[in-house]
Amino acid sequence: MLAGVTEPTARRPWTVWAVTWLSYATYYFGRKNLSVTKAAIGRALGTHALYGVETAYLAAYAAGQYVSGWLGDRVGARRLVGFGMLAAAGASFAFGLWSAGALFLVTATVNGFAQSTGWPGNVKAMQEWTSVESRGRVMGVWATCYQVGGIAATAFAAWLLGHYGWRAAYFGPAAVLAAVAIAVFVFVRPGPSAPRPGEYAESAGAERRAVALSATVWWYGGSYFFIKLIRYSLLFWLPYYLETVLQYGAGEAGYFSTSFEIGGVCGTMALGALSDRLRGVPRSVLCAASLLGLAAALFAYTKVGGSSHAANFTVMALVGALLYGPDALLSGAAAQDLGGRQAAALAIGMINGLGSVGAVSQEFITRGVSHAFGWNAVFYVLLVSAVAAAALLAPTFRTPPKRAET
Repeated sequence: MLAGVTEPTARRPWTVWAVTWLSYATYYFGRKNLSVTKAAIGRALGTHALYGVETAYLAAYAAGQYVSGWLGDRVGARRLVGFGMLAAAGASFAFGLWSAGALFLVTATVNGFAQSTGWPGNVKAMQEWTSVESRGRVMGVWATCYQVGGIAATAFAAWLLGHYGWRAAYFGPAAVLAAVAIAVFVFVRPGPSAPRPGEYAESAGAERRAVALSATVWWYGGSYFFIKLIRYSLLFWLPYYLETVLQYGAGEAGYFSTSFEIGGVCGTMALGALSDRLRGVPRSVLCAASLLGLAAALFAYTKVGGSSHAANFTVMALVGALLYGPDALLSGAAAQDLGGRQAAALAIGMINGLGSVGAVSQEFITRGVSHAFGWNAVFYVLLVSAVAAAALLAPTFRTPPKRAET
């Protein structure tokens, strides 16, 4: 149990863990509906209606990470997440009302900024209610929220689309987002590791500036750029690759693509727990080792992925485990360690913001390389990206692991 937690609040950590897990999973309900309804909107309003919408969303999301990181350390996790979810709910509802491309573009931009509050705010809340001794293990389990949330959000949007039309796939998620926002306001409170009013007031600004200028946060962010490039490339293109290159059926392609996220759940929990057991080892060393393993797994996938369904599922699950482990650890526990009490949201926002630029880049890279050189070349690009992500962490290996709050 956390030091300083009295008996009346002994159950509060579990409540905050559960509500923030639910919160970040729910953010995906306002993200995944666009990919699910894209074809239906094109049929109803023309393909031009969504021109530039995804780019506007992703650009706003990337920029918003920095704003949310700066804001979260000032207004607190509860307000940042609660109001961010309400804004995302409003954007989702408004998107379902429109029929004009310009309005879709504006609403997607607003949604991108609103969605950017989710990771810095919720991870900051977790930092305040998680002891440094168990941070890797707890965050490893907690970080399954964005894998489970993505799957649930896709299924919910698809069900609404099939039964009530594409507009319902925006109205329904809006209601879910608003409901969970209320739960955040009710149940999430500052934890034992949160700065008290007036505490460190004189040093807070200096500490935040130190984090913003820290070489470590930029090395982490550079590595996370490549991690997110790989993750979003596989999330967005793996079903397409299975169906068009390996000739799986449409249903088969969807089913076998889940191996990536299934492996990711296992890898996230395993690497988080390992980082707590090896307390003398910087978390970045474990991330780099996993990323080098990822490069080897991607190479193996190019050799055996097409040999059988079983081999494809198994090796892609290994790819997911070796990718999602450092993904969650670097943007979660390691960022919390780096930011400390005063600048956790800032560190998280900066690292995730740089990573989100990689997510924006993936479509151009994946589409361009596959068209010019074939799909094997795409996997080699992802392999090189994994090695680059590991190499960028090397300058942080000599930094003593910061496993205590400052």
